[in-house]
Amino acid sequence: MNKIILTDCDGVLLNWEGAFTDWMTSRGYAVDENNRREYNMGKRYGISSEEKDRIVRAFNESAWMKYLNPLRDAVYYVDLLHRKHGYTFHMCTSLTTDEYAQKLRIENIERLFGKTAFTKYIFCDTGADKDEALEPYRDSGYLWVEDKVENAELGLQMGLDSVLISHPWNINHNNDHIPKYRYWKELYEGEMFG
Repeated sequence: MNKIILTDCDGVLLNWEGAFTDWMTSRGYAVDENNRREYNMGKRYGISSEEKDRIVRAFNESAWMKYLNPLRDAVYYVDLLHRKHGYTFHMCTSLTTDEYAQKLRIENIERLFGKTAFTKYIFCDTGADKDEALEPYRDSGYLWVEDKVENAELGLQMGLDSVLISHPWNINHNNDHIPKYRYWKELYEGEMFG
């Protein structure tokens, strides 16, 4: 059996939210305190859907993509799974179709996680669904690590072993078939080698 783990990037491996908050603050935007826990950045910042789409795309195509910080303990456990247990990772991320932004994302991942852990990068457009990107993995049973509920549920429907990395926007999601883990350590112990 191939030792492959499928993973999203933002909110799973990298702290996209923290960087986006800093980027928005530097441009004079403030979080709507009543919607701080929202996944949708339009609601979180009290802006229109069109403005949100434009702003998120601009951020995802910016040089910031080379410098996002890792999320929590992701670096340690990705490295452990790769070096000790022989897993490789396929990343499926809704970043952008801009090839230069994609290159910056890959450089950032390789800087943080090394050059051998990730053997495949699948880029969808900003905010795009992942149906087509996940289709080649249908019924593989591979672990699929996400933070967006809809994508985790999609993976489950496609025969993947979906798990969620916990955030305020998904903490109330209850599906006995999709466990939630705040840290990669919990995922490692609960799904892999616990």
